[in-house]
Amino acid sequence: MALRPQTRVLVTGAGAQLGGTILDRLRDACELVPLTRQALDVTSATAVARAVAEHRPDVVVNCASYNDVDGAERDAVAAIEINGLAVGVLADACTRSDATLLHFSTDFVFSPDDDPGLLVETSPVAPRCVYAQSKLLGEILARRTAKHYVLRVASLFGGTRTKSSLDRIAAAIAAGTTVKAFSNRTVTPSYVVDLAEATAGVLARDVPYGVYHCVNTGKTTWVEVARELARRLGRDPETAVAPSIFDPTAFPARRPTYAAMSNAALAAAGVPLPTWQDAIARYVTALRASGAVT
Repeated sequence: MALRPQTRVLVTGAGAQLGGTILDRLRDACELVPLTRQALDVTSATAVARAVAEHRPDVVVNCASYNDVDGAERDAVAAIEINGLAVGVLADACTRSDATLLHFSTDFVFSPDDDPGLLVETSPVAPRCVYAQSKLLGEILARRTAKHYVLRVASLFGGTRTKSSLDRIAAAIAAGTTVKAFSNRTVTPSYVVDLAEATAGVLARDVPYGVYHCVNTGKTTWVEVARELARRLGRDPETAVAPSIFDPTAFPARRPTYAAMSNAALAAAGVPLPTWQDAIARYVTALRASGAVT
């Protein structure tokens, strides 16, 4: 599909980190219908059907998510309802209105036992916690509508809304604190500004429907991310960052030790993403421009 000024895009979860950044990116590109979780309960089939019938969107971008990974172990029903069943509700509403559904999933659906190289969209999934299982259910239910995109994202940072682990690491480093970072957890960090740009790219181009990995390019460990942040913030990486060992059994929810994803399929479809190092550099520049760091 082509993203035009008259294209109507309904964004759920519009008050969150990713949703807010997508709104900023699409504001001048199309007609937006931003709905926060207070404005639309995505778990209610009646509320969703009413909203879609009222606003008649061409696209529904679903940023609503239960993101408390450990909390999902205690409240599995809420996680499954929001991350899983609600996606089916949205998919059904999109089918009835002939709208496209764009939904976000997570690297947590993977958990390989060793390093297989960058994970691709067809790599075997192995969700090992309730949060991951609920997100995989959402992926499955998104397929109930033919016109769907599932974008798997990972280790989000940036934006002006809710802050993530990497945002908190950056703030601590900027404040002169020595931070601990995992040296054995491999990830592909995702700058929300780049994810919003990629989302716009997917909607603007004739990208085939399906599942795509939407992350910055390259893989790294948390300790290397923290060191890159320290360098960009003008601190000595060796004193600003203390390596630590990730123990997946130390948390209520089992997190993957390795979850680095390839974005080559999205790039081949005409939507490339910058490297994570380039993203960190622009992120720090944005922090300085906002006065968040000096």
